[in-house]
Amino acid sequence: MVNELSGSPFRFVVVDSNEKVFENVEFEHLVGSGADEEILIASGVKTASFVFVALNDDTNVIFATLISRGLNPEATIIARANSVKSIDKIYKAGADYVGSLSIVAGQMLAKMSANCIGKICRIDEDIMLYEGIEIEKHHVEKGSLLDRKSIEDLDLEKKIGCTVIGIDRGGLVTINLNKQTVLHAGDIIAVAGSSKQISEFKEKYSID
Repeated sequence: MVNELSGSPFRFVVVDSNEKVFENVEFEHLVGSGADEEILIASGVKTASFVFVALNDDTNVIFATLISRGLNPEATIIARANSVKSIDKIYKAGADYVGSLSIVAGQMLAKMSANCIGKICRIDEDIMLYEGIEIEKHHVEKGSLLDRKSIEDLDLEKKIGCTVIGIDRGGLVTINLNKQTVLHAGDIIAVAGSSKQISEFKEKYSID
């Protein structure tokens, strides 16, 4: 994952309790537990757009997710479950997406971050996060059901279950969205959700 992120233009901070993994590295890092609130605060989780939790113990994954969600209600949290039995608990702790270790690869998560994380970035392709969860880009047409609608007006998370995570306006994308963010004709939006949710979204809003 770090190798993928290192090739991207976006700032990231890695937290690991094993200081040896940081020998001869140039990226920002902190030595400590990813389930420690003080360490997470020091890493900048309060202002992070995305938080990736990939720890070897699911109890720590749950705690790290719970703490991160409490510190930053607006962040998108993607977590890796070491056991499929922990997936539901991690979701309940506040994760937006949870992938089982058996089906999700760190490279896949990093591919998403390299393409879609940062205050400004480009969306170049549709991205499969892991089995059943993907990000697709869609154009907002003039006069469509999406045109001049705010995130709050659409309320996609409640109605369908998918989420608008980014807006490409004039070739540049912002992911710092809030309920008052308004979509306009010409925008390209990045929508994250399951294949079924995205299909329902396209059908509801007449997107080919």
